[in-house]
Amino acid sequence: MIYRFLSISSARLRHVGCICLIPALLAAQPKPGHNLHFEKLANTWDEGLPLGNGIVGALIWEKEGKLRLSLDRADVWDMRPMAGLHRAEFSYKWVQEQVRKKDYKPVQQYLDAPYDREPAPSKIPAGALEFRMPDGAQVRRADVGLADATAVVEWSNGMVLKSFVHATRPVGWFRFEGVTGDFVPEMMAPQYEGKVDPGAKPNPVGGEDLARLGYQQGVIKRAGNSITYNQEGWGGFRYEVAVRWKTVAKGVVEGVWSISSHEGKAVKHPAAGDVTKAALAENYASAHAIHSAWWTKFWAKSSIRVPDPVIEKQWYLEQYKFGSAARRGAPPISLQAVWTADNGRIPPWKGDFHHDLNTQLSYWPAYSGNHLEEALGYLDHLDENKNNYLRYTRDYFGVDGLAVPGVTTLDGTEMGGWIQYSLSPTVSGWLAHHYYLQWRYGMDRQFLKDRAYPWFRQVCTFFENITIKNATGQRQLPISSSPEIHNNSLEAWFSETTNYDLALIRFAFAAGAELAAEIGDSVQAKKWRAILAEFPDYAKTATHELMFAPGHPYNESHRHFSNVMAIHPLGLIKWEDGEEARQTIRNTLALLDKIGPDYWCGYSYSWLASLKARAKDGAGARDALGIFASAFCLPNSFHANGDQTKSGLSKFTYRPFTLEGNFAFAAGLQEMLLQSYAGRIQVMPAIPADWQDAAFHYLRAEGAVLVSAEKKAGKIVHISLKAEKAGETAIELDSKSYNITFSKGARKTSDDGKLVKFSLAAGGEVEFNLK
Repeated sequence: MIYRFLSISSARLRHVGCICLIPALLAAQPKPGHNLHFEKLANTWDEGLPLGNGIVGALIWEKEGKLRLSLDRADVWDMRPMAGLHRAEFSYKWVQEQVRKKDYKPVQQYLDAPYDREPAPSKIPAGALEFRMPDGAQVRRADVGLADATAVVEWSNGMVLKSFVHATRPVGWFRFEGVTGDFVPEMMAPQYEGKVDPGAKPNPVGGEDLARLGYQQGVIKRAGNSITYNQEGWGGFRYEVAVRWKTVAKGVVEGVWSISSHEGKAVKHPAAGDVTKAALAENYASAHAIHSAWWTKFWAKSSIRVPDPVIEKQWYLEQYKFGSAARRGAPPISLQAVWTADNGRIPPWKGDFHHDLNTQLSYWPAYSGNHLEEALGYLDHLDENKNNYLRYTRDYFGVDGLAVPGVTTLDGTEMGGWIQYSLSPTVSGWLAHHYYLQWRYGMDRQFLKDRAYPWFRQVCTFFENITIKNATGQRQLPISSSPEIHNNSLEAWFSETTNYDLALIRFAFAAGAELAAEIGDSVQAKKWRAILAEFPDYAKTATHELMFAPGHPYNESHRHFSNVMAIHPLGLIKWEDGEEARQTIRNTLALLDKIGPDYWCGYSYSWLASLKARAKDGAGARDALGIFASAFCLPNSFHANGDQTKSGLSKFTYRPFTLEGNFAFAAGLQEMLLQSYAGRIQVMPAIPADWQDAAFHYLRAEGAVLVSAEKKAGKIVHISLKAEKAGETAIELDSKSYNITFSKGARKTSDDGKLVKFSLAAGGEVEFNLK
């Protein structure tokens, strides 16, 4: 797989760095209070200061009295095939037969167990740098400034470390000031050789011992002011880590590091040693100026202000991590992105791509957060691996169309695991939602024609081929599941289509028909609407609560809200549809609250915030976000899955670090501030009554409209709409209370006092100011 890293030219960024910043752009930047700030360095890797650019990353912490930079690269992977998975029984039809016979142990043995049993395929760590800290001195502060994505560590003797991972190049920089004595960094290689406990039980959550990979330990070479480490992996893969430094003034040392990955004989990336040599020809200040300019533009894309300082700070921290982990030309956000475990073990869940929730939630904030360019990195990955997905669809399902494994390697190859989810038939439908959102928020017709519509065509073809007609003439899946209800047992298969699978299938046909009509393919649109009509409605109780499946009410606490997909994220059951829909939403969420959070993870609370926001429950959304930020995050803001306070917010109290909960948090707050999924813009539709003052700048609405708004003393005093593309838009508000002004290319087409509709040319603007 070729990853083309970074598309913005250095010359362009130098120019950006020199222009005068307008006040609005300055106002969008994070404030000092949003920064990560500590009075000492963390002593565990997963609490380190995070730096990254989507392809390489670093964590700064202290290990055994030394300053440590844990280094990572997103495409450093062991890509060996999952041993024992691809066999004659690798077949959806065979699984159906085993379910029918109620003989499920062979399925668990053949298709589930390899994921637990085998150490790879897996993301693997790259290495680390260690520096001797000044004798007798104590750390006074250890910070990450979000505005320029730069870490600063100060010691009591006056020594200072400044460090950043370059925003547009696969290189990290460090600058030590106040150095006394010799400067001798050490390269620390992961411990790939060693004894493995033969009695150790498989532990994909905690991570397997790296020695299980069977590598011969790599070679570290020092030459003057440079160190290079080369490590051979599986099947001819190798990677290189390099560091290079120079003394630039008395007591001042500047240095760079890089990591390169190489597959077989085809060297697709410059060697890390060459990258560091070229980088160090510059200096820290000039490289930092280019880096800072990128981040200034990133932060100018959107900003928020809310009266809860914990929630506001967490949003900025999530935006920072998103900017550090998502790039075009780099792999998409995996479970830990560019911060692979530095603890001598394989990362939790092998650091893989989990498409049954984790990758999807990670990109939720990109759309209304106005970061469509970064979101395209996700879709680039899916399109690049489409041929592999088509191969998997034929191999496992035996039909034409497009299915995507729920758990994959770097190149999209299936890894097995609990197959109800890792080989779920509806994964490609959830991924289709991201193509749909990219289209709806960006209105790029070329993207619609060349990428979104072709994805939907193949997904809908697959759903048509994989579903069957039951005795009543309705379409259904032969067997269905609901992540991750009943785990990987026989009982996890349902004989009727679950609300989870049904919502994804119904979405694919409904959205597919919409896109077909948009590009003028009326024949396909008509066909998909007809197929959609053959599916049943969602399974509900007599009191209108969404169930797992017909006959299976929501009756157990679970981390994955799989039964409510139709409410959010898919928006198939909308508050705006009327009282029946509102009753379903209210009662379903009330039951969720009643059953309780015993077996929720942190991401459950993040997701709950968006669900509450869709129900226009601002207080409920605020409370969910507050719990996430205060109880389910490590000090450096990483989502740790379990309740770190051990105060009963979940019975999970462990701390495997994954990122999806972080990014779903940002999406939840954005959902409180702006909604547009129901065909109209709603400004601050779900903020609590005690948030009397709030504001946001350049959140993005469907229809490619940028929205800014301000609330003072409980009233929305200002709203502005700016259209990127020509089109029609509508906003829900009491228009009699506002003075409305238009720019050239904007005109009002209707106004009933509650809903105002406009026709906007590209660049057209509308402003509302409270009378």
